[in-house]
Amino acid sequence: MESVRSDAGPPPGDSALTVKILVAGGFGVGKTTLVSAVSEIRPLRTEEALTEKSIGIDDTTAVQDKTTTTVAMDFGRITLPNGLVLFVFGTPGQDRFWFMWDELAKGALGAVVLVDTRRLADCFASVDYFERRGVPFIIGVNRFEGAARHSPEQVRDALDLPSYVPVIDCDVRDRESAKQVLITLVEHIMRSMSSRRDPGALTH
Repeated sequence: MESVRSDAGPPPGDSALTVKILVAGGFGVGKTTLVSAVSEIRPLRTEEALTEKSIGIDDTTAVQDKTTTTVAMDFGRITLPNGLVLFVFGTPGQDRFWFMWDELAKGALGAVVLVDTRRLADCFASVDYFERRGVPFIIGVNRFEGAARHSPEQVRDALDLPSYVPVIDCDVRDRESAKQVLITLVEHIMRSMSSRRDPGALTH
């Protein structure tokens, strides 16, 4: 039986506006944690245990406590205060599972790219994927213990992103912080849609 959080809204009906979004980023950056933190239903996970076969393939240096990895996707649902229902799909982080991305990206209106500043290069592939496909995305800088703090502008410069792409600090273990990331993405998607009607609305 599906479990529902006490603060969840009613299940989406025929009149509910639903939006599909993705949560992407490198291995061990917090995608599954974000989906689990915000979901008002029991999240779907496709995790498998890390084994000796992944030695030399999955770099766990910065996430030594990680014992599992997503091999297909994570899925959760959250109803925002305005009644908008988000279907949240977490993507697999390793190169060998990227064949799933094109399927997961179908119908997605936007994406969150999670970043670990200790392994910034791990998010380059995700940023490139959404840039090349014209999918609106934001950067969520996940706070890891022991990681140096960098301002949003420093992260933006390091990723060579235009000024209109939001960069937000977050702790994906905290539901309110993770939810704010999704709200920021929805606002960015709405601005992006508006800019398609008014091409001068977004500038570098």
